[in-house]
Amino acid sequence: MKSLFSIIIIICITPFIMAQKPIANKIPKELVSNNHKRIDNYYWMNQRDSAEVLDYISQENKYCENYFKPLSPLVDELMKEFEQRIDPNEEGAPFIFNKRIYQAKSEEGLEYQKIFVQEKDKEQLFFDQNERAKGNSYYDLADWEPSPDNKLLAVAEDFVGRRKNTISIRKNKNGKYLKDRIEDSNGDIIWSNDNKAIYYIKKDEQTLREYQVFRHIIGKNAKEDELIYQEDDEKYSVSFGKSKTGKYIFIACYSSMTSEFLWLDANDSKSRPVVFLPRKHGHLYDVEHHENGFYIVSNMNAENNKILFTRSFPKSISQCKVFQETNENVLIEGLEVFKDFLVISERSNGLKKLKLYPFESREEKYIEFDEETYRLNMGANFEYNTNDLYYSYSSLTTPSSVFRYNMLSGEKKLWHQKKVLDPSFSPNNYESKRIWARANDGTKIPVSIVYKKGTQLDKAPCLLYAYGSYGYTIPDYFSTIRLSLLDRGFVYAIAHIRGGKYMGEDWYQNGKFLKKINTFTDFINAAEYLGHMGFCDPNRIYAQGGSAGGLLMGAVSNMAPYLWKGVISQVPFVDVLTTMLDESIPLTTSEFEEWGNPAEDEYYYYLLKYSPYDNIKKMEYPAMYVTTAYHDSQVQYWEPLKYVAKMREYKTDDNAFIFDCNMNAGHGGGSGRTSARKEIAKVYAFILGLENQLK
Repeated sequence: MKSLFSIIIIICITPFIMAQKPIANKIPKELVSNNHKRIDNYYWMNQRDSAEVLDYISQENKYCENYFKPLSPLVDELMKEFEQRIDPNEEGAPFIFNKRIYQAKSEEGLEYQKIFVQEKDKEQLFFDQNERAKGNSYYDLADWEPSPDNKLLAVAEDFVGRRKNTISIRKNKNGKYLKDRIEDSNGDIIWSNDNKAIYYIKKDEQTLREYQVFRHIIGKNAKEDELIYQEDDEKYSVSFGKSKTGKYIFIACYSSMTSEFLWLDANDSKSRPVVFLPRKHGHLYDVEHHENGFYIVSNMNAENNKILFTRSFPKSISQCKVFQETNENVLIEGLEVFKDFLVISERSNGLKKLKLYPFESREEKYIEFDEETYRLNMGANFEYNTNDLYYSYSSLTTPSSVFRYNMLSGEKKLWHQKKVLDPSFSPNNYESKRIWARANDGTKIPVSIVYKKGTQLDKAPCLLYAYGSYGYTIPDYFSTIRLSLLDRGFVYAIAHIRGGKYMGEDWYQNGKFLKKINTFTDFINAAEYLGHMGFCDPNRIYAQGGSAGGLLMGAVSNMAPYLWKGVISQVPFVDVLTTMLDESIPLTTSEFEEWGNPAEDEYYYYLLKYSPYDNIKKMEYPAMYVTTAYHDSQVQYWEPLKYVAKMREYKTDDNAFIFDCNMNAGHGGGSGRTSARKEIAKVYAFILGLENQLK
């Protein structure tokens, strides 16, 4: 006869073991390329909306739901903790646009923000996202921009999650919308200065590459809109922006290795684009306009970039003068132009700095920051003729803050700071530091960590996060939600691995193309260092990454499965080789300059070495939680779906393996703050469940 204790244990774990694991149908598909043959048994899963695909997703989602049933009290508890720390009436930082002060605010009980405007010293509701979201399971306000005379408002909204936005025009006086309606834009909007037209960007229907710039005359049918620029080279995408002086609209044509800018007269709604500096392979540049000329950030013979200046439109780069030379130890990330000042964003030794250059005195100075590691970004600086600079600052222990800095006097004031409602919270209760792991080739890998003071590190579980692609640097930011892990004794770590630009341009170049595997081994070496050096329990390390960071998760799970107690892989890019060989899949062609073109043998066989889907083996894997979104336009749902099906076939262990497909979301997850927090709560519950921390 079983004891009462045994019966309780069986009842508690029954939901985990009773559900039958989904088994996908195997339909062999022969894939031949570069004189090499692969058999893909799950290729059929790319048949969107087919009964077979929807049925298999449904099975996986039911299995996931069943797994989380015993964890639902923990999910609820985590959600409660989040809500107790986050102000339900949270406010964004006020900002100035078109001489008016705007502010976005949340309101208790509502999923989406409201935007307010100051009118004659009174705050008035300007735009309510909740009203626009009614009746939709997904809503995202991609962009909104008032006309220069503030009489009209253009909004771009996504009601599906596929980042195909609808642009509408509203009269601000009465709140009524015009008949103007533009479908399938990328979401970006710019007004001409005469208030007569807006500019917008369209994507290729199949590849979703942003390649066309249109001009829409207000009051006209969108079918009559004028195509003013089309980028025909499939490696390039387009974006645009208006100069802070308001004089020009710049169209940027870019790949990951080359860029070209065109300009339009923002005062003329009939203006045609003119090339600024012609594209040259390998030359990346950006341009800002000042009333005295143009400032250009360029990588021409300058790996970490240099700044050039020209008083008029240049015929070639040789006509431009060097304003700031390149420095092998300092990455110039960008600049902001004001009437009397230039503000240069630099990164050295991994940390971002702001350098001020007054045009009158020409005496450079830096805005100083004290913490060992932090996040620093420019704020909303739309005004040209001002002495006020807005920048945002946070760290792993410091809540997000926006400062107003007077560039003339040097006076700094806190403009806005996010609140942590928990009265027991204090930054002094937590410790953050930066440590340096050692890579296989001897390179030092920076790793930022944070934990609650008093935590016994060598016995603590650790959640290690990274991205490591496209030159994107993961910032060391504060998270109110993350406190739920830290307060339960976790160490949280961010590995600044090669593939980003944390340590400069060279850091990126050594983590792409035929050096991509450095990204994965850096992450593995960072985890090993954390465990061996006593910064956590080496047997309780969890790995997390999303999108290209999900590729990282797939690669390190294959390469070093023994290191991880659990892996969280979100919207993961895991079927790299098949995707990169199919130019009909959204965004593939433009990705050749990041991963290489597998039509070439050298890249084909290198990609084959690390592509997670192709390297799944018959062996034991760690526990995994894999998430995706059915309407994801960046990483198509079938990549993680195939990955999960093959993993179920190959893995030889009984570790938890859970797949969660949100049927009403895109690449960034579900919309609305409750949905976003629920997704994080489930990730934390998955980890804490493996730690047997069910409270």
